[in-house]
Amino acid sequence: MQDLPSIFTQAYACLMENDPDKKVELTGRTVNSWHAQGFTTEQIQVRDIEQPGRPEKPVLVSPRELPRRSLHSQEGHAALIHSLCHIEFNAVNLAWDAVYRFQDMPAGFYNDWMKVAGEEAYHFGLLRDHLRSLGYEYGDFPGHNGLWEAAVKTAHDPMIRMALVPRVLEARGLDVTPGIVEKLKQAGDQHAVAILDIIHRDEVGHVETGSRWFSYLCEQRGLPVEETFRRLLEEYMQGQIKGPLNRSSRLKAGFSEAELDYLEGTG
Repeated sequence: MQDLPSIFTQAYACLMENDPDKKVELTGRTVNSWHAQGFTTEQIQVRDIEQPGRPEKPVLVSPRELPRRSLHSQEGHAALIHSLCHIEFNAVNLAWDAVYRFQDMPAGFYNDWMKVAGEEAYHFGLLRDHLRSLGYEYGDFPGHNGLWEAAVKTAHDPMIRMALVPRVLEARGLDVTPGIVEKLKQAGDQHAVAILDIIHRDEVGHVETGSRWFSYLCEQRGLPVEETFRRLLEEYMQGQIKGPLNRSSRLKAGFSEAELDYLEGTG
């Protein structure tokens, strides 16, 4: 057991790999090794990470600077797939950062977030391959850095990370995916529809993972779950969640009816 590497060293290596192909490959190998032989949980120094491993492109801009493109054009269609691809690439980094950064959690936490990292890498690969079939590469369009900026903002506390990244930012994907699927159906892109069906199914599980560990951390600290979520939402996000919500998917992902009423402004 002493000869095994630390899980945190392995997570850091995956997190800081710049090349997307190598990151996907290293993620798969690390997850497989965890299941086959395990790692130690010997702690290492935790660094502040301004930027995780990523390629030089896409160029990062603010969300407001992203050009609006019609899905009816070939370029607009590819830009939509690219934006989804970029989200999944960032999600790989977010999952590995959760493993690397929060080194005082139970082993189940690392098991869960490595599973998420593996699934996000799979999603990225599916979308990138589809993007290539449209004649484009990941990096051909600009992207924004909102997901990683949220990771930096919540790096000091796993409870806040679980509240705001899986349960706010990633949960937003549960709300908007059905509308994106309809647009892709209208565009005749059945392959992308099939990919998004896989992603949506898995993302319910990812948000549920965040909900479960948020509840665990609240209970460990003697804090009420629903009130703490509201407080953090108001403190960090000004309480703003754009609707409409996908209530059925959010309920499966660990939200309570009271939380959803609050988010919709009715409770």
